[in-house]
Amino acid sequence: MASANWNRRTLLAGAAMTLLAACTGKTGEQTKSGATGKTYTVGWTIYAGWMPWPYALQTGIVKKWADKYGITINLIQINDYVESLNQFTAGKLDAVTSTNMDALTLPAAGGVDTTALIVGDYSNGNDGVLLKGRKSLAEIKGLPVNLVQGSVSQYFLARALESVGLKQSDVKLVNTSDADAVAAWPTGDVKAMATWNPMLREIDAMPDANLVFDSSKIPGEILDMMVASTERLKENPDFGKALVGIWYEVLELMQGTSPAAIAARTAMASLSGTDLPGYDAQLATTYMYYKPADAVAYVNSPAAVTASDRVRKFSFAEGLFGQGATSVDAIGITFPNGVVQGDANNIKLRFDPSYMAMAAAGTL
Repeated sequence: MASANWNRRTLLAGAAMTLLAACTGKTGEQTKSGATGKTYTVGWTIYAGWMPWPYALQTGIVKKWADKYGITINLIQINDYVESLNQFTAGKLDAVTSTNMDALTLPAAGGVDTTALIVGDYSNGNDGVLLKGRKSLAEIKGLPVNLVQGSVSQYFLARALESVGLKQSDVKLVNTSDADAVAAWPTGDVKAMATWNPMLREIDAMPDANLVFDSSKIPGEILDMMVASTERLKENPDFGKALVGIWYEVLELMQGTSPAAIAARTAMASLSGTDLPGYDAQLATTYMYYKPADAVAYVNSPAAVTASDRVRKFSFAEGLFGQGATSVDAIGITFPNGVVQGDANNIKLRFDPSYMAMAAAGTL
């Protein structure tokens, strides 16, 4: 993401960085595992569906899987989601947390061959449209709408407007940083906003705020993933295996009401700057693919292809492929069922569930 316009997931940097520093000894960075193999750097940013990553670091699960494959994984928090994708695009990160749309419009559009290694969740209410003093989405017509332009929030707003027969031209988009969203809401100029959790929950609790549309109405379209450099995975598939192993070990641990599960989610809540009820509330609007087989099934489904087609068409129409792109087909996207969207000679985004399938089969 080249500017704040691209920010997708909010960062509660202050409290989280302090806690993470206490866990690692260095802000956001894993202590060297002592492995003799290659070192890989993985970036993450704070969002409910991505908190298993710092928890894995805190508890030694990252080191466990890195040691298993004889590599070192430096897991680092990037204090800006924009910057994390910039660093991945520049080759400074070997993998990074990203949404499906941002993986397409940043590294893929920037010429980096990118693999969607883990499809972790989809937003199932974590994104919403709020109106001030109005209770029907149709009343948004003619209003200014504050949001992070060029991000998934803009895509989400477009889908919301479609549901009531409106277009983006029926509203006025006002670019607003995610960091400013909560403070901006009470001001007189703000009449409507499209945003995501935890800002969404905080604003919705304010007077005159009405949530009129949320992402549960478009399930499976806003995906939260771990993407990796295709080149790095080809060089060493064990890098991908380690990441997938880390992910599903934590997901298995955090489910349910056992003391271990509650402890895990409590730690994740603290790392993201909230408490257990607050974090559980965010998880309730996040459809986590807790079982790798379920994520594999989704990536292999027609729904995944349809969602990708919507996202790529929107992205091209909004100019998010860059000035050099003359067609929606400029960037090639592949799926495991043989479907290719766009230019087959310029594949830059690959949905590859093979590593998740290993997790499902217990062969990691």
